[in-house]
Amino acid sequence: MKLTRKIALLLFVSAITLGSFTPLSLAEDALPINLNTASAVDIAEAIDGVGEVRAAAIISLREELGGFTMLEQLLDVKGISEVTLARIRSIIVLE
Repeated sequence: MKLTRKIALLLFVSAITLGSFTPLSLAEDALPINLNTASAVDIAEAIDGVGEVRAAAIISLREELGGFTMLEQLLDVKGISEVTLARIRSIIVLE
């Protein structure tokens, strides 16, 4: 293994060991977000894996429905699967 790769690997392992490297924040660590009042920007920033386009689709569906009443309604948004919903369920509120 070349010296450069060894150094890179060592730095990577050290960063993980010291806890300074977090590839993705977990949904459980995030603050709850109310999908019935949040803006598209707020949704995109609060939920990992949801960008501006998907957040805009969530807002569009919210407006069409007159507000969300069940989390499962998010399954009607293209790109949100049951797996995604299960991952983000703990940080979503509907008030």
